[in-house]
Amino acid sequence: MKVILASGSPRRKELLGKLGVDFTVVVSTAEEIHEPSLGIGGLCEENARLKASAVAPNYPDCAVIGADTLVFIDGEPLGKPKSAEEAFGMLRRLSGRKHQVCTGVCIAGPGDRVIALHDVTDVHFRELDEATISEYLEKTSPLDKAGAYGIQDHGEMIVERIEGAFDNVMGLPLGKLGAALKEIGLLIGAR
Repeated sequence: MKVILASGSPRRKELLGKLGVDFTVVVSTAEEIHEPSLGIGGLCEENARLKASAVAPNYPDCAVIGADTLVFIDGEPLGKPKSAEEAFGMLRRLSGRKHQVCTGVCIAGPGDRVIALHDVTDVHFRELDEATISEYLEKTSPLDKAGAYGIQDHGEMIVERIEGAFDNVMGLPLGKLGAALKEIGLLIGAR
């Protein structure tokens, strides 16, 4: 069975490749929703489902993987910033605090099969002064990352520690995804 990753994220491509899955990328055009009332896992799973469902009808014999990663603080989801100023504000808000990173995944197809899952990792930020935030933003591309940061991109500058899966913060919870792919026969050995 062919696997399609419904994401153009280079991080997700790299992570899925680590599972040893042969896949093709078809970027989803689905619009994400930002409805905090769905809860941390529900919102990420719904966005992942929307992304997978937008691609799956064109590939009925394939397993389509959609994913969505959001940063949550004070019960509010932080998506991708729209400007450098918004990115600066997000990092200032996260400074010195613990927040959650949730990645939802949906595997759609073949047929009517749909598997949804999510993982949550607690991330503790260092106290960040304005100079550190500015330096971090100069070294990275924050506009394509939820919460304005990528843990794999100079994360040591801003992250004190995490509790949970590093790959989940990057954008794909490999342990849970590997187990789901094994369950449907697409992976011989689960992580």
